[in-house]
Amino acid sequence: MSKILRACVIAALAAGVALGAPGVALAADQPTPSASPSATTPTGGEFGCLGATDDYGVPLPCELHITLLSPICDNDVPKLRYVAEAIGTPNTTVTITWVNPGGANVVQSGLPLSGTVLWPGAVVGPDGKGADWPGWRQLPDGSWVEGDEFDWVRPSVQVNFQVNPSATMSVAYPPSSPNCATNPPGSEVLSATGAEVLSATGSNSAPLLVGAVSLVVVGGLVVLFVARRRHAHSA
Repeated sequence: MSKILRACVIAALAAGVALGAPGVALAADQPTPSASPSATTPTGGEFGCLGATDDYGVPLPCELHITLLSPICDNDVPKLRYVAEAIGTPNTTVTITWVNPGGANVVQSGLPLSGTVLWPGAVVGPDGKGADWPGWRQLPDGSWVEGDEFDWVRPSVQVNFQVNPSATMSVAYPPSSPNCATNPPGSEVLSATGAEVLSATGSNSAPLLVGAVSLVVVGGLVVLFVARRRHAHSA
């Protein structure tokens, strides 16, 4: 009797599988709904191009254009002004990474797609003016010497802009001007020396010219004097 009962149970289970138990076989045959591009949600706070296509199935552009990249000096502070244009992504913020070829990068995240950021190593003082500059360090006596942990951001540095997509550009350190310094006070030694050299060949060259003319005149008089003496002796 038990063998007959066991056979009936096995037959019933087999029939249930064949017919498709709700939530098992029939559910597996149902198509999985696919999310449209507009329904894509961020993963880990970041997401890139949505993979949308045009009416012919051609993928739409997924690009990041840096339309403005300008190293500037602002109140004796080196800065970088930028404008990023993201295409094919709904992201509205950019992460700027200053790429250090020999150590840790400097990362500035959560920034708007256009704006101005401090150059790594630059410090703004309480008065809003530059108080420290990359590539320089101040000695206890107040003087400045070249060399610090931000030497790698000068004379140029690679900067990565990541909106997902991303773009990497090479940027030159902003130069000083008569109205704005991107180096410590008194550090423009080369510029001062160059100015003195130029002045020696420019407006201050008059004394040199007068001296040269004087030597020529004196030399001529000496030659004339010697010639007259020789003539007198021969006579």
